[in-house]
Amino acid sequence: MHTLLTWLGKTDLDNSREDSEAAIATVVLNNPQPFDQIVILASAWQDEWDDYLHWLKARLVKAKRPHTNVEIHKVKIKSPIHYQSIFDESSKWVNKLSNNSESLTISLTSGTPAMISTAVILGKSRSNVQFVQSSALKGLETVNIPVDFAKAYVKSAAKGMANKALKDPNVAKSLSEIIAKSPDMLDVIRKAKILAGSELPVLVLGETGTGKEVMSNAIHIDSLRADKPFKAVNCGALPQSLVDTILFGHEKGAFTGADKQHKGLFEQADGGTLFLDEVGELPADVQVKLLRVLQEGSITRVGGSESIHIDVRIIAATHRDLLKMVEANDFREDLFYRLAVGVIHIPSLRERTQDIPILVAELMAEINVAASIQHSNKNKNISEKGMEFILSQPWPGNIRELWNTLNRAFLWSKTTDITDQDISDAMIVRSKLKEQPEVILSLGQIVDAKQLIDNYKKKYILAALKATGNNLTKASHMLSLNSHQALKVWMENVGVELPK
Repeated sequence: MHTLLTWLGKTDLDNSREDSEAAIATVVLNNPQPFDQIVILASAWQDEWDDYLHWLKARLVKAKRPHTNVEIHKVKIKSPIHYQSIFDESSKWVNKLSNNSESLTISLTSGTPAMISTAVILGKSRSNVQFVQSSALKGLETVNIPVDFAKAYVKSAAKGMANKALKDPNVAKSLSEIIAKSPDMLDVIRKAKILAGSELPVLVLGETGTGKEVMSNAIHIDSLRADKPFKAVNCGALPQSLVDTILFGHEKGAFTGADKQHKGLFEQADGGTLFLDEVGELPADVQVKLLRVLQEGSITRVGGSESIHIDVRIIAATHRDLLKMVEANDFREDLFYRLAVGVIHIPSLRERTQDIPILVAELMAEINVAASIQHSNKNKNISEKGMEFILSQPWPGNIRELWNTLNRAFLWSKTTDITDQDISDAMIVRSKLKEQPEVILSLGQIVDAKQLIDNYKKKYILAALKATGNNLTKASHMLSLNSHQALKVWMENVGVELPK
């Protein structure tokens, strides 16, 4: 199979409306070897894709060239000049298409300089990749790039893999790509799809690491604002002295060092979505300003007097219990009800164990893609016992903890099958439990202390048995007991039996 990989350019779309060829059409119609597969990457202008594909296929039919396998694929990049996200997306496609094709041709005409330079670096690491470019004066040309990037690229790839491991996984791009089997998660996706089609503010709740930003971004991608900016900010990381200028911007000369006008995140997200992560961390004075923006639909830059209208959809997220914070006067009640119009709660991993095998498969695929760039690395998979061990763990850090553990297990595993021992060795042991709340008893109140203690013991015995795959020796060690016989006595006393 002979494949072409190219980015979609605005000129390609504009010229097609006038039935005129631009870069892509010139390449596919004039390349000496017809392409069996044409893969076009794009991040914008989605409403024009169908018309362009119809036009391009008609041109291919007229030229008696293959036309059935021509597709435009949406890619998730932060901007047309953001190298890391362009690298991440491009590497997936170059690796996949190069492995599955006899030859892969990459067009260097369409796309930004960042896209083209990334394509050159990636393509030069593959023996079956060639480059072409087109121009109005010279038409189609084969490009010979004599520089050997292989050594420099492998080093860069290793760094790229390290960066990938440090970041959260990219397990979904849109709601339709979130695969789930558990009823709770299927209900979350159903509600998210309803909210995506509305203009309502959304509050995403869930424990740390459950994927609240991924879900929020997916809602944006499936919304009417998909072609507009998606801006994200961690409210807990906003410096007190800069929070106003970060959110609302400032005028030139507003304070020492303000040598030019700056648009804040609300203006940068105008027409699109502003994601306020960990909104429960906002200080009280900022909560007041945020409420005013939501009520009035306008902001005023620091040092300015002009009221600037903004059209921004707010998606907020937090792992904290905002209603308890409202009761404690730590979060404004009026702001809470402004944000909590469309509310979805992402379940923890321990509440959606049916989804764990799917998530593990997606995460391992992403790790393998990052590692495959380094020629010495081979694909690795989770063994059956490895999966059983993963399913036995509570994963209090949720998807983020699972992702980091799999990255470490991939690194330490000596074989292509990652075992239960590899995963166990890769886990970070949590030595301290959360401090229990203070016990308060009123005079005359009666409690069954023995029953409370037995219930407490039973919960920890069951948790230890689950974590160790019902291994009595390991479970007794987890509970700081001297022997497995001591654990058996505990189990008999509280009525716990090992499954047969």
